[in-house]
Amino acid sequence: MKAIFKYILTKEDFDNFRAVVGSPSERASRKVIPILDEHCREFIRMAPFLTMATSNGAGECDVSPRGDMPGFVSVLDEKHLFIPERPGNKRLDSVQNILENPHVGLVFFIPGLGETLRINGKAFIVRDPELLEESAVNGKLPLFGIGVQVKECYTHCAKAFIRSGLWKPDTWADKEDLPSAAKMIVAHTKIPNVSAEQVERELHEGYVQRLY
Repeated sequence: MKAIFKYILTKEDFDNFRAVVGSPSERASRKVIPILDEHCREFIRMAPFLTMATSNGAGECDVSPRGDMPGFVSVLDEKHLFIPERPGNKRLDSVQNILENPHVGLVFFIPGLGETLRINGKAFIVRDPELLEESAVNGKLPLFGIGVQVKECYTHCAKAFIRSGLWKPDTWADKEDLPSAAKMIVAHTKIPNVSAEQVERELHEGYVQRLY
């Protein structure tokens, strides 16, 4: 097989690579804290969306989104938070990974804000009745949630958002030019006699009727 990447950094090269890249500033080095202080709590309270990175026992990684109304993630104390699990595709990729390897990384987003909040820690699949009841929406309780024991918390700068223009509507593509999830699903699954139009209808039905 032809090598695509010709110059790959190895662990042994890291010290020399550090000399090329440079060292982090004092502020960057000192910004990591081990608890959810009042600033982290306020950020989480206002965040309607996060991404969660997990990996299985072999180190194979996965990142999945979680979203709901701001405040859907509960801060239980300075070291623990709870993320309710809403209905999805039932693959349970994150659950299986956590059971094999509990280490997780979270990134919290607030629309319009370039800075994000990153949290690293240890995750658990949780079914505590009181936590599930507190996370109910329209009388529907989640079947489970993900509890996280916090190890590291820190803010991430806005450069990626500034470069991408993510929060600037004038940089967004026209809706008709966007990729079609329905067409992608049909192409990837190759299920006989299933059209993109059918998948589009089913996706829309799920978005309207099965959010909780």
